[in-house]
Amino acid sequence: MNGTNPTFSIITVTYNAGKVLEDTIQSVISQTYRNVEYIIVDGGSKDNTLEIIDKYSKHISKTVSEPDKGLYDAMNKGIRMATGDYLCFLNAGDKFHEKDTLQQIAETLKDKDLPDVIYGETAIVDETGKFLHMRRLSTPERLNWKSFKQGMLVCHQAFLAKRELALKYPYDMQYRFSADFDWCIRIMKEAKCLHNTRLTLIDYLNEGMTTRNHKASLKERFRIMAKHYGWVSTILHHCWFVIRLILVR
Repeated sequence: MNGTNPTFSIITVTYNAGKVLEDTIQSVISQTYRNVEYIIVDGGSKDNTLEIIDKYSKHISKTVSEPDKGLYDAMNKGIRMATGDYLCFLNAGDKFHEKDTLQQIAETLKDKDLPDVIYGETAIVDETGKFLHMRRLSTPERLNWKSFKQGMLVCHQAFLAKRELALKYPYDMQYRFSADFDWCIRIMKEAKCLHNTRLTLIDYLNEGMTTRNHKASLKERFRIMAKHYGWVSTILHHCWFVIRLILVR
């Protein structure tokens, strides 16, 4: 562990995402913080993805392009390839909020012993990068594994876990759309210290696999919540979700 100047392994998982990948790459390589390892895991794209990766190859630490068993299989590959202190999954289309986001994160780490999890806020943007709104679920001041009873309060991209925890708890491949939700809970169960940066970390593109497969994702999340929190608690919380949605409307 590198004092209060940790190395961040940024992992971008992509497949036929040439239209949005370049913005993500530029967001990573323009970071003012230098202790960065950049990894791209491609699923064997057939579009211009590989051309874009080759264009920036001198800025990319490791690249693999081969067929995989889906998004979370690719993410597990990224975990195994990483060597940094923390992992950040920045998928094609997503970007860091500012050019000095990683520097800002490092500056919030005051203690010599680094936290197990670092987290922050997420802004939702359109395909042009224009800010739309902050993420609907607000990040709690103090986060723990029980926090996700209220839903995924921290965006996956804004949830940075220590590499050794991620290696111990890879993504569960039984989930096709919401393994990140389950992963975050399992990481938090093991984490002793979770650090709120109180910063906006990520610009999240307002479209993704979970968004496109919303119904299937919700079913998986219900199963995941029942596994971790019990059926009664999960049913009661989903009743509250319905009431909350009605009140918001």
